Amino acid sequence: MLSVLGSDRRLCDGLTRRDLMQVGGLGLAGGLSLPTLLASEEARAVDASAPAKSVILINLMGGPSHIDMFDMKPDAPAEIRGEFRPIPSSVPGLDVCELMPLTAKTMHHSCVVRTHTHLYNTHSPYNMLTGYSGPVINGNHFKPTDHPSVGSVMQHAGIGSVGVPNYVWMPTYPGHSQGKHRAGPYGGFLGQRFDPLFTSYTPEFRETIEGRNAHIDPPVPYAAPQLPALDEQPGLGTGRLGRRRDLLAAVDKIRRGLGDTSANTLGVFQKKALELLTSTRTRDAFDIARESESTRKRYGDHLFGSCLLAARRLVESGTRFVGLTFESQLNGKIGAGQWDTHGNNFRLLKNFLLPTLDQCYSALVEDLSGRGMLDDTLVVLMGEMGRTPKVNKSAGRDHWTQWGFYRLHGCGSSSGDGVRPQ
Repeated sequence: MLSVLGSDRRLCDGLTRRDLMQVGGLGLAGGLSLPTLLASEEARAVDASAPAKSVILINLMGGPSHIDMFDMKPDAPAEIRGEFRPIPSSVPGLDVCELMPLTAKTMHHSCVVRTHTHLYNTHSPYNMLTGYSGPVINGNHFKPTDHPSVGSVMQHAGIGSVGVPNYVWMPTYPGHSQGKHRAGPYGGFLGQRFDPLFTSYTPEFRETIEGRNAHIDPPVPYAAPQLPALDEQPGLGTGRLGRRRDLLAAVDKIRRGLGDTSANTLGVFQKKALELLTSTRTRDAFDIARESESTRKRYGDHLFGSCLLAARRLVESGTRFVGLTFESQLNGKIGAGQWDTHGNNFRLLKNFLLPTLDQCYSALVEDLSGRGMLDDTLVVLMGEMGRTPKVNKSAGRDHWTQWGFYRLHGCGSSSGDGVRPQ
């Protein structure tokens, strides 16, 4: 379970921040389950001030340097404060890094929790997506016995819309740049049917990539999230797809009569794929080319801007949970977007990570706000850990699970608030 230090001040609904942050792990560790909680909440009068319908969660894979973003120490010694300076934000007294000027203008929409801590020195998002608080996490690869993610529990509880995927993860599964399927976003012991819909992408580069080192000078990947199932093969129209669906249904009926349980499971996946293939709402949601040129430019046409724009379109169409991992591949290895800055921390943050995040994340917040969607969409920005206060000999910061941050927008989160250690 995530531990949240700091003030125990109660929110308007009677819950403390600590209660709110830890509630995801209650049922997973035994006790109150999320479905039970949701049922009890539905039975009570709904708080019209925070009608949460959807979540967009952005995981800064590798562990972002909170001390160089939202918790700067300008008066500390040089080996702690680093190379960057704070600038004022739209909230008096709540400064941010000078490399995030667009984000600074949106701080009045957000609540920054600078007291995120846990015990697990791993790049798996397992703890933060499941609420698991057991003794050990070996999250390099997911297992069917893992605890389910909050998005999977949501699906299991029957929360969702018809005609669109209710749980999506972009640009693809966490850990793909390292050849891993890191634990966290999966259905776990609830079953594969509650896994998210993972997109794919094909990066293009507008600069020379030969000899480029992603840990020093990563080239920018340009791509949009894709659904392979939506890319019709030549001659495969919706009529032909319908005939295939009827044939598969007939075969599955025969197999079920023979007691083949694996066929039943396969039928679920086939049905899901066919529904996506023929869903106009899903096609439209992922078609970011429908957006105006000015909107595309505001988000950025790089991989991460395209994913966040698609996330907004998905939520507009009814998707309930969208996850995004800042991560990409370069020649089959780690590419741009990873935040594990053991070395060259300031160079990576300055040349790519912070300007890219500043552009697309501020665009998402402003876009949601302008459309009135922040009232019922919760946006979460986070990483699996923070980084050490002291700069190491490689001009980097190392893992620091003792301290990290969340940044929350929408759904009744306290705008312009900052939760600090006591």
